[in-house]
Amino acid sequence: MKLLLFMLLLLSFPLIAKDTIVFGVHSTTAPLEWRDNGVDQGFHVELIGQIGLLLDKDIVVRRKTFQQLLTDIHLPDSDIDVIAVVSPTNVRRRLTQSDPIYATHAKAYTLQGKDFIDNWSDLAGKRIAIKNEAFVDVFLAGQPQDFTQVKVDLYETGFQMLISGEVDVVLAENFVARRLQPKYPSVRSASDALIFGAFTFVSNPKNAELLRQINDALRQLKISGEYDRLVNKWFGMGREKVDITSTQQKMLLLSIIISIISAIGMLYTFSVSRNLKYRSEALVLELQQRKEAEKKISLLSQQFQAVLDGIPHGMTIYDNNMQCLWSNDNNQLLTNSQFKSLDGAEFILSERVLAVIQEQKSITADMGYLAQYWQVQIHPIADNQAVVILEENTEQQHLRRANDEASRLASLGELSAGIAHEINNPTGIIIHSIALFAEAMKDLQPAAEYYQQQNPFWLIAGLEPKIAVTEMVHSTEVIEESAKRISRIVNDLKRYALPHLSSHHQATNLNEVVNVALRLTSNQLKRFQVELSLAEPNPIINGDAQQLHQVMINLIQNACHATESGSGIITISTYSDKKAAYISISDNGSGMDSATLKRITEPFFTTRRSHGGSGLGLSVCSRILKEHHGEMKISSTLNQGSQFVLMFSLLNEELNKS
Repeated sequence: MKLLLFMLLLLSFPLIAKDTIVFGVHSTTAPLEWRDNGVDQGFHVELIGQIGLLLDKDIVVRRKTFQQLLTDIHLPDSDIDVIAVVSPTNVRRRLTQSDPIYATHAKAYTLQGKDFIDNWSDLAGKRIAIKNEAFVDVFLAGQPQDFTQVKVDLYETGFQMLISGEVDVVLAENFVARRLQPKYPSVRSASDALIFGAFTFVSNPKNAELLRQINDALRQLKISGEYDRLVNKWFGMGREKVDITSTQQKMLLLSIIISIISAIGMLYTFSVSRNLKYRSEALVLELQQRKEAEKKISLLSQQFQAVLDGIPHGMTIYDNNMQCLWSNDNNQLLTNSQFKSLDGAEFILSERVLAVIQEQKSITADMGYLAQYWQVQIHPIADNQAVVILEENTEQQHLRRANDEASRLASLGELSAGIAHEINNPTGIIIHSIALFAEAMKDLQPAAEYYQQQNPFWLIAGLEPKIAVTEMVHSTEVIEESAKRISRIVNDLKRYALPHLSSHHQATNLNEVVNVALRLTSNQLKRFQVELSLAEPNPIINGDAQQLHQVMINLIQNACHATESGSGIITISTYSDKKAAYISISDNGSGMDSATLKRITEPFFTTRRSHGGSGLGLSVCSRILKEHHGEMKISSTLNQGSQFVLMFSLLNEELNKS
């Protein structure tokens, strides 16, 4: 009886046992196949695993050397069923071969400084390292070349022989060479692709039926999109492994260099500071000497000063030897090195005076000295003499520039109004179109869910349909909100050009204004630490919510620009007292000096002109706050941060409680 039961169990075992596929691997090349903490992983390993699921077969990964795998796969009784190797695109191996899995190529690698390899003729007469039985070796079999082939067991062996001078060039497969290059920095890529190939599964001809099944499964994976997912997973950005040791060494060397440069900079700064101190002391001494000289000159010229005191301008007479005959003014400014023409040209008094005396022709020049403006007139008078008239016209220059700036602002106001009108048209089209897209997405969602049930592997833009539809709905909302914001900004710009336009204000929740602005700037704020504190109950004011959104967005963006990514802290809070409601936004960024603070709300004034700043942001904010009868208080310390506090009048208590 026991014997009968044993025979039945033995006969039924093949029916319940699950077939296996022994997959041979050899490489340690990311992202193809390698071992991490004792676990084999990579594109080939996961792909054969997916094929095993479709074929209902277990996958057994067995690791051997490349040469051993090639030897075993040629044996009919081998314990290896299938391996993944590269085959040239125009040469098939003697083994049974699957459809292509993934394309690759081989090219030439030489030492740094060696000539580039443009074609096969450049390899003539050279010693070329070629991995035995690799796809480069298969490609060159039966094709005589004018170079010496040096067979190696591994590409890494070829790189080592290249460095030691035993070979001149290594023909290596792309993925392996890219992994090895960080370990061998003296080796570089020296050519474009010379041989094109593709990874394929190969097996012994006795396993032809198994390879046919693998091919069918591979095609199913490609049709379903699962193959594309694996390719994106393993060959997408950032998947290749980094040589950590080499990177650490490079970073250490870079740190040492930076430290040395910093030390040199500190020494140089110390030297400059000391020289500036000595120079300041010399300037003080020079100033004292000049004052003493002025006193002496004043005593000698008192008789002339009585006559010339009534003249409002400085006048000095020189002869052709540049001797001062008389003067009603201290003419030291004329010989000061910082007294220059407005175009920066150096002013040499002696050359100008001698030219006027020789040519007998008057000259007039506008000059600058520090923050002052002067006009110099030199006229010929008696024989070999000239009079120099010096007049300060700082106020006139400022008035002239103010007039030019006003004209420019007026022109820009007219231009901005025209541009605003042109922008409104495409913005309206965007808002209208995106509304159609939003409605269409609602109707398409059931169809997408139904189609996904029919095809579980269906992807939309590389995402699962449910996630993709959610993202598309979110995108339409973001586009519509952004288009409306553009339209609002354009209207504000038109209102800025035509200040007589008025807004319709209503009860507005300041907490909601802050939350909307945070949502619209979430992409910029994700690089900073945001601390949010909102008052309870909600502060309610009489205002235009969209205009206040614009104010908050401008202030948040300015805080982001002034704060370093990663270490920046932006604090936003709302609070109120019995009569007023407040919004405070502060940062620990670069801050502002007093000169910048004075001009921060001027139209077109910006410290970020080279980074695309227009200077309209805070100017528009200031105008919006005036329309809301609000105030903006700004406090800032250079290199410590800034704080903007917006103050508004509260509505009555009943609205505030609501």
